[in-house]
Amino acid sequence: MNESIIYSGLTSSAYIDDKFWSEESKTIFSDNWVFVAYKHELNNIGDVLPIKVAEQPIFLVKNAKEEINAFHNVCSHRCVTLIEKAKNTKKIINCPYHAWAYDLDGNLLASPHFGGTNNHKPKNFNSLDYGLKSVRIKVWHDWIFINLNNNALVFEKYAASLIKHLQDIDLENIKPVATLNFGEIKTNWKFLIENFIEPYHVQFVHKKTTSQPLSDHYTIVDGLCYGSGVDLEEEDSSSDNLAVTSKYLSLFPNFIIGTYFPGQLGVYLNSPIRPDRTNQKRIIYTTKNNELTKSQIEKQKNLWWAVHKEDHEICERLQEGRSSPIAIKGGLLSPHWEDSVRAFQEIVIKSMNNSKLVEKEINYV
Repeated sequence: MNESIIYSGLTSSAYIDDKFWSEESKTIFSDNWVFVAYKHELNNIGDVLPIKVAEQPIFLVKNAKEEINAFHNVCSHRCVTLIEKAKNTKKIINCPYHAWAYDLDGNLLASPHFGGTNNHKPKNFNSLDYGLKSVRIKVWHDWIFINLNNNALVFEKYAASLIKHLQDIDLENIKPVATLNFGEIKTNWKFLIENFIEPYHVQFVHKKTTSQPLSDHYTIVDGLCYGSGVDLEEEDSSSDNLAVTSKYLSLFPNFIIGTYFPGQLGVYLNSPIRPDRTNQKRIIYTTKNNELTKSQIEKQKNLWWAVHKEDHEICERLQEGRSSPIAIKGGLLSPHWEDSVRAFQEIVIKSMNNSKLVEKEINYV
């Protein structure tokens, strides 16, 4: 970013307007690879997990080959949703309405009495034509992405910039050791991303939970990857405060990963619900030869819970502030510390470039 220019941020409507959220669903969350779940949440054959992306009901399922499939969560008959909650469905996915049945690869197995009593396949009815509709899916290490409309690049190209920044991490041998389920946060999904990728707030918001001076931070802007990092000469991984060399990276639109030496990762699932509500979950991972004891894991959980609660309070206040007429123009962005935020916002607008709603959403002053 040109540090001689002070930019304004996205206007308030980008965070509070239902129409803007509707356009995001049609573009951002349909055209791109969206992070939706963790692979380890589907351990056994027959495990199913319902999700919602761009207000569309989807479900994930582990098939007999131990592959994870994604399908639109609607029966081919009357389009009722099939999966209501995470569970194991064994070998068959049954519709609760008229007992149509599908296998774990989405093939229609049964359509009982569809053509009349004991006439399960009426004339001109071909079961092969009425299987479940699949959704493009990519399982990358422990993280599951889907692309609703098949428009995204091959995942490895789409995520190339992020992959480059993680090349020193042994992602093949990560182990999930703890889950922090924060549930519903009263804020727009973009605020959670923006807050994570800029270092400007750290010494103010996290002064009780971190020891990472602002002067040691730097920002990262690289294609669809953006974030920040901090390099510390003296690290203390045993402290109650976060005081280690770290990177805070995001892949557009909603994948967030933090790397913390020695050998720890945090990956966040931010699932938008509506303009002012987002579900958030964080998984803590360790890498090979960097195992943690039970007491160390508990300590890390407590530390990260405290850090994120500080972030959530700020993001909820950001959301509240956007209801003021003072916030209509979007406030200001630091040309030095918030260039990653600016880059993220520009990608939001670029992804929605066919929408008239966004023509004047981002400017500089």
